[in-house]
Amino acid sequence: MDTEPSDQNTQSTDSDPAMELRDFVAKLMQSPDLESVASEIDVLQSIYGDHAIHLYRSSPGSPRSGIPNHSSSVSDAIRYEVSLNLPSHEDISIRILVSIPPTYPASNSPQLQLLSRYIGAFGVDSSLFGSILRTFISVSGVEWTPESVCVFDGLQNVLERCEAWYEDKLNRETAGELLREDALTRAHVLVEPNEPFASSTVDDKDRVLPLDTALPDDIKIVEAEPIVDRKSIFIGRACRISDPSQVPLVLNNLMSERHISRAAHPIINAWRCQVGGVLHQDNDDDGETAAGSRLAHLLSILEINNVLVVVTRWFGGTHLGPDRFKHINHAARNALELGGFLEQTDESGGGGRNAGKGRKR
Repeated sequence: MDTEPSDQNTQSTDSDPAMELRDFVAKLMQSPDLESVASEIDVLQSIYGDHAIHLYRSSPGSPRSGIPNHSSSVSDAIRYEVSLNLPSHEDISIRILVSIPPTYPASNSPQLQLLSRYIGAFGVDSSLFGSILRTFISVSGVEWTPESVCVFDGLQNVLERCEAWYEDKLNRETAGELLREDALTRAHVLVEPNEPFASSTVDDKDRVLPLDTALPDDIKIVEAEPIVDRKSIFIGRACRISDPSQVPLVLNNLMSERHISRAAHPIINAWRCQVGGVLHQDNDDDGETAAGSRLAHLLSILEINNVLVVVTRWFGGTHLGPDRFKHINHAARNALELGGFLEQTDESGGGGRNAGKGRKR
C-alpha cells in the first residue's frame, strides 16, 4: 500500500489520549464562548470514564480537532470520539463521532455519527446509520433548544437505539447464520486472476465488505475517465444525494464491485448535504492520509451541496509523493464536471454536464 507521509504535522502515538483530552478541555476553558462545550466534555468524561472519550483523527497521524473561533466555518467543528458499551450487552461496544459546530450551543445542534461498521456480529445498515445522523433533527430523536447542551442526551438515545437494533437482529437470526451469510457474500466478491485492476497491496482478510449493496433508483453515479500515472490509476465518481443516509448506500454499492473493492484505496470520499437549514458534511481518507479532507476542501471552495464524490486509487507499485493528491483532486473534479455539479458555480457554462469525459451508470 502507498503509505507516504503527508505534509501535515503529526504527533507521537505514544501520547495518552485521556491526558490529551484534558489539555484540550483546559484550552477550551480559556475561551468564554467555549466554556459550555468544555464543561460538557468534562462531564461526559466523568460519566463514561477517562478512556471512553478521545479527540478524533480522520486517519492515523492526522492533526487532532482544533479550537474554532467566530470566523470558523462549518468544517472547523470540534470532533471527538466516544466508545460506549451497550447497557444490556457490556461485551458489545460502539464508536460514535461527535461533531460540535462553532456556534453550538447558541444556534446550532451537534451531529452524531456511528463509526462502528459492525455491532457484534451484525453489519450496520443504512437505516441505523441515517437515524443516528439525524438524532437532533428528527422527531424520533432528541429535542434540542438553543443555548442548551445536549450531547449526553444524544449519546444515551443512540445507545438505546443501537441496543434495540442489536437485540432485534439477535431475535430474527442467530449470529452464526449471519456470519455464514457474510462468508458466502465474501466468496462471491473474490477477484479472478485476470480481473482488471486486480493488483493491490490489501489482503481480502483486511477488507470488511458491507452487506447492504442495493442502490436506490433515484441515485445515478457518474464515472470520469481514469487518470494513470506510473501504473497507479485514479477514477473519480460523483452522485447527487438528498439525505446523509444515502451515503453508506452508495459506498456499499461501490464496494460490492470486485475491481473497486480490491483497490488500495477504494472509496476515498467527501460529501455535503443540506437538510432543511442544516448543512451536514463528512469525509473519509480510506487509508490515504489527508485525501478525504482535501476532497472536502474542494467541495467547500466550489460551494457544492447535496453531492457525494468518491475517488478510487489502484496502487501501481511506485510511490507518487505529492502528485497523488493532485491526481485525486483532478479525478474528483472531473467527476463533478461530468455530473454537471459545476454548473451551479460556473456561470460561463464551461463546466456543463457534457463538458467532461466518462460514463454514467
